[in-house]
Amino acid sequence: MLTNEVLPLINEAANRVYSLVRETPLVPLGTDELQINANSAFAKLEQLQLSGSFKLRGATNKLMSLEPSAAAAGVIASSTGNHGLGVATAARFLGIDAEVFLSAQVSPARREKIREHGARIRIVGDDPLAAELAARLAARESGRTYVSPYNDPYVVAGQGTIAVEIMRQLPDLDAIFIATGGGGLISGIGSYLRHQAPNCEIIGCWPENSAVLYECIKAGRIVVAPEKPTLSESTAGGVESGSITFDLCRQVMHRSVLVSEEEILRAMRWGHAQGWAMEGAGGVALAAYFKEAARYAGKKIVVLICGGNPSPAVAELLR
Repeated sequence: MLTNEVLPLINEAANRVYSLVRETPLVPLGTDELQINANSAFAKLEQLQLSGSFKLRGATNKLMSLEPSAAAAGVIASSTGNHGLGVATAARFLGIDAEVFLSAQVSPARREKIREHGARIRIVGDDPLAAELAARLAARESGRTYVSPYNDPYVVAGQGTIAVEIMRQLPDLDAIFIATGGGGLISGIGSYLRHQAPNCEIIGCWPENSAVLYECIKAGRIVVAPEKPTLSESTAGGVESGSITFDLCRQVMHRSVLVSEEEILRAMRWGHAQGWAMEGAGGVALAAYFKEAARYAGKKIVVLICGGNPSPAVAELLR
């Protein structure tokens, strides 16, 4: 898929999703420790969405795009947590039945939160990719629509509405730092910015312990890459074979930055001290910016704080 195919879908999404999705603020970072960019670095606070993360955008756009017969049949999703919350929130708002497949890795607290938002839960497999494949199979067998966390043009377009907002809020943007898992977020934002702000540098950010799409891009094909546990639970897991985000990421991303678990935790604690709800994936982008700040001195920078739903074990580290 090409970015110019995604662009009109993003414009459609921007005219569709705001009955549920919030336009989130862009606030100055103003860090004492990094005076380099104290007046030109900003954070986009997606943890302020109703579901606690940017995933509400893609889920809402996908569900709102369904034909009435498909909406009546219901939807199935797979998730490490935030996508499931987004689908559950959007489905309840639209009156659509939703079932979310989760792997055994997802914490009981996250499972319960998805249930509280109105979706049924099914635990399948030991890793996110196994849950994803099982959900797709169940959708085909039952005639329901599968709502991918990233491998769907309407989901990608929904995430791209973040870029529409940023271009209103900071039209002379020079660079943006984006935590990257399956690639739906960076594909959507990048597809819009590549056309509307072609001089903006798009930086993909990964934890060193789980950088699957990064390894796929390096290899030039989708591969199975080794992973270790990471604070960035929302970006963990493999990439589905044939995912549209593989080619889109290669088109839109200029640079990659990998960060350690120590760097992620330090960034999360800094964000927590600002009063922000922050999960590990949001810490990844912030840690990458802290690591690279000198390179962007004097430039207008956005760091995407993508979510604020840490698991209890991760939240405990912020106390």
